[in-house]
Amino acid sequence: MTETTPNLRDVGGLPAADGRTVAPDRVLRSAVPSAKDVGLQGITWPPRLVIDLRSAGESEPVHPLARTGVRVVNLPLLSALRPGAQPVESLHGLYLLMLDQASMYFIELVREVSLAPGATLIHCAAGKDRTGVSVALLLRLVGVPRDAVVDDYLATADAEQAIVRRLAKSAGHRHRSTLPASFFGVSPEAIHAVLDVWDDHPEGVEGWFLEIGGTRDQLDQLRRTLLT
Repeated sequence: MTETTPNLRDVGGLPAADGRTVAPDRVLRSAVPSAKDVGLQGITWPPRLVIDLRSAGESEPVHPLARTGVRVVNLPLLSALRPGAQPVESLHGLYLLMLDQASMYFIELVREVSLAPGATLIHCAAGKDRTGVSVALLLRLVGVPRDAVVDDYLATADAEQAIVRRLAKSAGHRHRSTLPASFFGVSPEAIHAVLDVWDDHPEGVEGWFLEIGGTRDQLDQLRRTLLT
């Protein structure tokens, strides 16, 4: 039976810097897709590029959309966390740990999205945490206001039941059953903690991105690709 990918949405149309907006059909976000999924009206499906943020233990041997001819790039954010690190007990802590230890993947994310020839789908398992932080970074780098970024993150709550159904059938469901209950909801505190890190940098989110190893050329290209 066909269905739409849970938590699938286009972030196009959000206000950005200099009176511009995020172009439609450039950045899509979702929970893990299925090979049987169909797209939503107005959204390119399948997308041209898929960025899968999951780690090896929660992924299929072949990505569900790989046979459609899309290009799939794996940027496993959580696999970058240092072995033996103290387990985190909150989404707040998890998000900050990703910023601290997975910076090379965030740079690659910006590069891939900025050079993509069409729509890019960014997803993890639920499309909430790794995807939420990644999309927040892209949006802030092109000047989307903080409140709009938070609203986009919180919109995942509307897809909670569909996400739960999809995750119950997807790779890694046994691992997810061991996670704290607090990990399964949206957390305004957690996304605000991430935004605080960027806003508190002396040069804002751009300065943070440059400090972790990104380049101004990448920022310029991202804006050319995402803004209209």
